[in-house]
Amino acid sequence: MRFALKSALLGAAIGLVGVGCVHEEHRVRDTSASAGSSPSSIVRAADMGADVKDAVAVVHGTKGNEKVMGVVRFNDTGNGVKVTADIDGLAPDSEHGFHIHEFGDCSDMEKAMSTGGHYNPEHHDHGKPGEAMSHVGDMGNIKADASGHAHVEVMLSAATISGKNAILGRGVIVHEKVDNFSQPVGAAGGRIACGVIGIAQVKK
Repeated sequence: MRFALKSALLGAAIGLVGVGCVHEEHRVRDTSASAGSSPSSIVRAADMGADVKDAVAVVHGTKGNEKVMGVVRFNDTGNGVKVTADIDGLAPDSEHGFHIHEFGDCSDMEKAMSTGGHYNPEHHDHGKPGEAMSHVGDMGNIKADASGHAHVEVMLSAATISGKNAILGRGVIVHEKVDNFSQPVGAAGGRIACGVIGIAQVKK
């Protein structure tokens, strides 16, 4: 009799917990709706799963280069990744190596060495973007105008956002010097800006 009573009480408690969870789920949904969010207007990362087509990196200057900042956007076309970058705060009329690096880790903002080396999953030689045997992360150079602004558009034929040779979660580096495309990494010098490639918000 005592065992039966305990079982009944336990069953009732589990039932109340289940009701509470359902109530909480509805409460959260109602709160989200009342806050003015519009789940149907934005494609969220959880909804996209592994099929991510758009990414973005916000770059910030390393120590001593705090004026450097910008946005780099990536779009997976199905035949490579189109990169569009706008960087400000560079020296007027200067030119800088521009690469995707192994790790999306800008925790070392003194020299940005925490991003590792060039992203090179196929173990090719360094080269110009689009060359068959270049690094996947080779994006060439960006050239600043007289105001220190640089705009560049480049296609990375061997890269994807989230498939083979995925760049999502990796680092973007602006170097202090021009990339002369010599081996092993173009002699582009130190790292003056760093960003992490993340999933971009995409509106339907």
